[in-house]
Amino acid sequence: MSTAPTTEARTTRADVATELAPVTVESLSAVLVAKERPPRPSAWTTSVAFGWRAVLKIKHVPEQLFDVTAFPIMMVLMYTYLFGGALAGSTTDYLQFLLPGILVMSVVMITMYTGVAVNTDITKGVFDRFRTLPIWRPSAMVGYLLGDMLRYAMASTVMLVVGLIMGFRPDGGVLGVLAGIALLIVFSFAFSWVWTMFGLLLRSEKSVMGVSMMVLFPLTFLSNIFVDPKTMPGWLQAFVNNSPITHLSSAVRSLMDGDWPGVEIAWTLGWAAVLIAVFGSVTMRLYNRK
Repeated sequence: MSTAPTTEARTTRADVATELAPVTVESLSAVLVAKERPPRPSAWTTSVAFGWRAVLKIKHVPEQLFDVTAFPIMMVLMYTYLFGGALAGSTTDYLQFLLPGILVMSVVMITMYTGVAVNTDITKGVFDRFRTLPIWRPSAMVGYLLGDMLRYAMASTVMLVVGLIMGFRPDGGVLGVLAGIALLIVFSFAFSWVWTMFGLLLRSEKSVMGVSMMVLFPLTFLSNIFVDPKTMPGWLQAFVNNSPITHLSSAVRSLMDGDWPGVEIAWTLGWAAVLIAVFGSVTMRLYNRK
């Protein structure tokens, strides 16, 4: 049997292999990259994307809205009709003083759920995927806070509607109310960084909730939300008058009354800046090491 065809076939294959052998980086790039690579997303774009993710969680689990709907309504009704007659002699008069403070209390207290959400995602391993993405590193944290700002706005709206039905009449009008809510949301955004730190630091969501309650209850109750601090002992007034919640409550109350409390607004924004600078930095350090 002749071997000529076999030898010729081998020669042909060898020639083809010789022609295909030279491969350069440019030729591979031309094959693998058919067009220009998309630009890297900006910090704002990635933060908004994570914020939208937080909003979608509410869409798929609407039970999360319980703390921004039923809880604020319960707080307004309970404190107004329990303490209104005893403290102010009239529930209507007490409501004018109480509602801005209860608004502050309710929104500040629901900020703890930011830390709970962060801790839950860490437990499930979702943050391991986020860390591999070529994005601005803090965008995952900022996205949580942006999504929660919608929750704060919803809680404020619910409480104002209930208050108006009960007889609350803000002398500051629409602008005063909007200014008060805007200041409250700004402070709540800054205050949420405290709970993101605990969400990264603690090992379970129950621990995050326990620690947050230990901080929130004294901080909110030892303020001017319910009563004027002038009736308190001197040593307690020193703490209450310098509390960030007191400054925030006074600013929101005055804005809704039609005044412009420049000093209280400055204190509130100053506290917000300190919270972001301190706890934001600690949060990102923990996140980078987690």
